[in-house]
Amino acid sequence: MTNQDNPLFSEFPSVSTTEWEEKINIDLKGADYEKKLIWKTIEGLNIKPYYRKENLEGIKSVINSLPNEFPYLRGNKNDNDWLIRQNVYVDDVEEANNTALNVIKRGAESIAFIIPESTKIDKIKLEVLLSNFPFEAIELNFSHGRNTKKLLLSFIEFCKAKKLNSEKIKGSFDFDPLGYTTITGQCYDEDLCKGMSISKSVFENAKNILPGFQFISVNGKYFNNAGASVVQELAFSLLQANDYLTFSDEENISVNDLSPKIKFNFAVGSSYFMEIAKLRAARFLWAKIVEAHKPCCTEKGKMFIHSETSEWNKTIYDPYVNMLRTTTEAMSATIGGTDSLTVLPFNSTYKKSDEFSERIARNQQIILKEESYFDKVTDPSAGSYYIENLTSSIIDEVWKIFLKIEDMGGYLEAFKKGFIQDSITEIAQKRDMNIALRKDVLLGTNQYPNQEEKISESITKAQLLPKPEKDKTYVGEPLKIYRAAEAFEELRIKTEQFEGETPSVFLFTYGNLTMRKARAAFSSNFFACAGFKIEDNFGFETVEKGIEAARESKAKIVVICSSDDEYESMAAKVFEALKKDKIVVVAGYPKNIIQKLQDVGIKYFIHIKSNALEMLREFQNLVIGD
Repeated sequence: MTNQDNPLFSEFPSVSTTEWEEKINIDLKGADYEKKLIWKTIEGLNIKPYYRKENLEGIKSVINSLPNEFPYLRGNKNDNDWLIRQNVYVDDVEEANNTALNVIKRGAESIAFIIPESTKIDKIKLEVLLSNFPFEAIELNFSHGRNTKKLLLSFIEFCKAKKLNSEKIKGSFDFDPLGYTTITGQCYDEDLCKGMSISKSVFENAKNILPGFQFISVNGKYFNNAGASVVQELAFSLLQANDYLTFSDEENISVNDLSPKIKFNFAVGSSYFMEIAKLRAARFLWAKIVEAHKPCCTEKGKMFIHSETSEWNKTIYDPYVNMLRTTTEAMSATIGGTDSLTVLPFNSTYKKSDEFSERIARNQQIILKEESYFDKVTDPSAGSYYIENLTSSIIDEVWKIFLKIEDMGGYLEAFKKGFIQDSITEIAQKRDMNIALRKDVLLGTNQYPNQEEKISESITKAQLLPKPEKDKTYVGEPLKIYRAAEAFEELRIKTEQFEGETPSVFLFTYGNLTMRKARAAFSSNFFACAGFKIEDNFGFETVEKGIEAARESKAKIVVICSSDDEYESMAAKVFEALKKDKIVVVAGYPKNIIQKLQDVGIKYFIHIKSNALEMLREFQNLVIGD
C-alpha cells in the first residue's frame, strides 16, 4: 500500500546523473563514451544511452500541450482511433467493386481505389465501381494520376445524381502535382509547372459539395521509398505543402479553405521510436507553418495524416518476414497518432497481392485495435523522456532544412536545382553501404538466407516505376524509387536463373573446432546471400585430406575455415595446391599474417567488415560470368 507519505520505491535512494555517468565511465574502462554509447543516426541526430526527467526541462515549450490542442503535437483528436484502409487496384471496375465490398465486410474502414492513368473512368464505369458502396460508413479515397482532377469532377456529378448526403461522406483525392513532378521529373502539363494546378472554380465547387474530403495529397512516402531519412521525408513533405499554400494565394484560395483540404501520406519505416516521434513532430511543425500564413483560427493547423508501411525495406526473399516488419511499422504509426493506415500485403513487392496476404495485412490492424486496444489511449508515448527528446530533436533538424530550402525559393525551385535529389541520394547511398556491409540487416536477404528458397519464378510485378520520356514539361531529374534489398536480390536471382549447375562453395574446415565451426557458419551465410550452394564438412583430420576432398568437389570456390594460428602454417599450402582450379578464400582477417598470405597470392578474405555485395558480385562473375 502506498500513499504520499510512503511513495512507491521510496526505499530506493535516488541516483543523480553525475553518479550514473561516473558508474558508466568505470564500466567503460577507458573506452570512448561517444563511440560506444552515443547513437549517431542517419538523420544526423545524436541519441544518448539514457534520458532522465531533467532532459525535459529545455523542451517544455515544445511538448507542453494536450491532445486536440494547438500545436497538436499530441494529436488532433481526443482518442487514438484510426481508420483501417485497404488499397483496391482497379483494372476491371466490376471486379474492383466486388473486392471493395468484400473487404469492407471483413474489417476495412477505408477504401483507396488505385486507378492507373491508362484506365479510363467514365460516368458508367464510375457507377459500376461505386455500386452499393456504403458512403456514409466507409471512407472513400481515389488515386488516378494526372486524371485525378477529372475524376473529382465526375464524382461531384455522381453525388449530385445519386442525391448523396455529402455532409456525411468522407474521403480524399490524391491530387499531387508536386509529387508527380518528384517521381517523373515532369509537370502535370506544360502550363502548370508551378505545381498548383487545381482551379479556384473546381476547388470551390468541391469544397462546398464534398466538405468531408481532402483534395490535395502530399506524398511523403516517395521520399521514404527513395531511401531518405525520417528528417528528410518530413522536411520535404512540409515544404511541398507550404508551396501549395503559397501557390494558392495566386488563385485567391484562402489558407482557411486550403489547409484542411491537404492530406499528408507518410511511409512508416523500421526505426520504431523514430517513426513515432516523426508523426508527433509533423503535427507540431505543420501547425506552426499554417500559423505563419495567418489563418482565422488555430484549428486550420490540424494535420490529417495517412500512413502506409514502407516499401523500401521489404524483400522478395523470405517474404513472410515482411509481416514482422509491417507489424512494428503499424505499431509506430498508430502510437504516433495517424488518422488512417494502410498495411501493404507482405508479398506486394513482387506480385499482385492475393486474398490471403490482404487478409493478413488487414488483420494486423484489427489485432492492434480489438485485442491490443491501441485505439484507446491518446498519444501513449507522451511523457517518455526518450520520445519527447527525440520529437524535439526531429523538429529542430527538420526546421533547419525547411528554412534552408525556403531561402532557395521553396520546394519546387530546390527540386529544379537538384538539391532535393542530391540530398536524398547522399543519405540513400549511406544506407545502401550499410546494407552492403551488413551493418543493417535485411533478414533472409543480406543475412541468414533460406538456402532452399527459390523465388525468381514467382516474380510477376514490375520492380521499377516507368520513367516517362523527357518532354517540354521536364524540370529536373526524377527521384529514384527503389528497395534496399534489390541489389542482393538481383545477385541471387542471377544465380537461380543460371542455366548450368548451381555454383557451389566448398568449406575447407580444419583445426580448432570452435573457430572452424564459427567461420564455416559465417562463410555459409555469406555465400548463400548470392544463392550459392554450400558444401559443408565436419572437419578434416589433415590438410592433405582436405585438399583431396576439395579437388574432387565440383565447387569453384574453396573457403578455408580455421583459426588464425593455423592459417599461418596451412593456408599457403592449401592455396598452392588448389590455385590452378579453384578460387581460394580465407574466412577471417588474420592481420598479423595478412601480408604473408597476400605475398603467396591469396587475394580473397571474407570477414565482418567485408563489403559483401561487392565481393559476392566479383565471385559470381568469376564463376558464372557477367
